[in-house]
Amino acid sequence: MTVALIAACSVLGLVVGWFLDPVITRVPRKQPVFGPPADDEPTTSMVRRMFVTVATGALFGATAARFDDSWTLPAYLVLTGALVALAVIDFETYLLPNRIVYPLTVAMLVLLAAGTAADGNLDDYVRGLLAGAVAFAAFIVLHLVSPRSMGFGDVKLSFTLGLALGVLGWGEMFLGLFLGFLYGAVIGIVLLVTKVRGRNQAVPFGPFLAAGTITAVLVGSTILDWYRGR
Repeated sequence: MTVALIAACSVLGLVVGWFLDPVITRVPRKQPVFGPPADDEPTTSMVRRMFVTVATGALFGATAARFDDSWTLPAYLVLTGALVALAVIDFETYLLPNRIVYPLTVAMLVLLAAGTAADGNLDDYVRGLLAGAVAFAAFIVLHLVSPRSMGFGDVKLSFTLGLALGVLGWGEMFLGLFLGFLYGAVIGIVLLVTKVRGRNQAVPFGPFLAAGTITAVLVGSTILDWYRGR
């Protein structure tokens, strides 16, 4: 059953990833997602489309392996697909569009409530809500202290990430957000050292938040067990 589920979710991820490409192109331009391309719509790279397709397929398969017997699997598949799209959009445009962030928040609230209830773990959902509030409060403080280093798009996304990670545990929540900052710091230093970016050039934080969250979702418990010496 696990192998069949992983295979099915991997194929689903490939399909979702293929159709994410127009979403990535059109949402930041405030164009309709469905329908024929607009006359001024830029031609997207096949390399980008293949990368998004393969990455989404692989991540969907890994997510299925992680949540095989849990009714929260649909929620984390939705989260994964949305984070892939948001990471690419932010990387290209320095935007985390409300047209994705807000529906994702609503979807996660509903799907995680239904999933944890079906699993008999509603306490996990309550913890997730608290974790989302903590993450949002921390990010908004960082935004107020340094708006240039913490955009408000990251603040709006933080509640959803805290919710999704908090359902798994407080450790996963702190780990996922910590890894986002760690990835951002390491890549930022590399870009500065290699002079790909100057000191005054911004680096989008969304891709690192997405990477940290996905890492904590997929292997957070393993990392935490290693850290605790178990």
